[in-house]
Amino acid sequence: MILLLVVTAVTFAIFFLLPRLVGQSADQLAQQYIGKSPSKADIAAVKHNLGLDQPLYVQYWHFIKGIVVGTDYNLGPKTVHCDVPCFGYSFKDHVAVWSQLTSRIPITLSLAVGAAVLWLLSGVAVGVISALKPRSLFDRTFMGVALAGVSLPMFFTGNLAILLFTYTWPIFGRTYVPFTENPAQWANTLFPAWCSLALLYSAIYARLTRSGMLETMNEDFIRTARAKGLPERTVVVRHGLRAALTPIITVFGMDVGLLLGGAVITEYVFSLPGVGQYAVQGITDNDLPKILGVTLLAAIFVVIANLLVDVLYAAADPRVRLS
Repeated sequence: MILLLVVTAVTFAIFFLLPRLVGQSADQLAQQYIGKSPSKADIAAVKHNLGLDQPLYVQYWHFIKGIVVGTDYNLGPKTVHCDVPCFGYSFKDHVAVWSQLTSRIPITLSLAVGAAVLWLLSGVAVGVISALKPRSLFDRTFMGVALAGVSLPMFFTGNLAILLFTYTWPIFGRTYVPFTENPAQWANTLFPAWCSLALLYSAIYARLTRSGMLETMNEDFIRTARAKGLPERTVVVRHGLRAALTPIITVFGMDVGLLLGGAVITEYVFSLPGVGQYAVQGITDNDLPKILGVTLLAAIFVVIANLLVDVLYAAADPRVRLS
């Protein structure tokens, strides 16, 4: 809870304090929500309605209060109530930011979870086999592929996947369909995006797993397990891989948390109306509440991911429970 409070303070400072420090006035902040060539009276009215004429600590209090209990926005002729949790109100779309985020979170969640399963399984499997057969043809080939996967940017691999599997060979669709409506079409639409993300991330996990397994398989407890006559599969999976999972869990938690906050480039390339595309719209439209809402949501997902990583540590490594 304290960490989330710190996150909200830092986020508020980025969007409301830093502009003041670089010389932007409250009038200039208010002018972003008005059309071209506004009058001084219009700017003053918007500044007052949004509370930009109040001290920063009062604005921050209203910001926190809105997240916890909701808030009202005085739009002049009418007052709009923003329900809990109020992540802001888009004065350009005339709708609460949270309601727009909730409609897009399932899309980003579908993208992140599907891709995470692919890159985790493929990356760890390749890393384990490469570690068991170091300097072999398999090791050199897949580590080369892993290096290419890390080096190629998403806007290249994503557009290449669209070109090949949507236009050249029309195997996959382009229009997103929710899982509840048609699970088969849902998976068909997201599969190219999953593979593009998996190519990028599985390379990282393959290299992490390989280095961790090479170190672990030379430990004394591995030699002891083999001396007891345990099957090689048990030695590799239960003893070797389990001991090498700690750095993988750390990176996996952070990667999934960041993706849940919006896979900006991937959603933009594949035209997925998720949180990342919503952030791009906010930046393009210069709609500050949208950007602020996405930033808060991403921070919350990262905090939750870190908590889950701590729990998974204890499940993967008994030494964590003992300590």
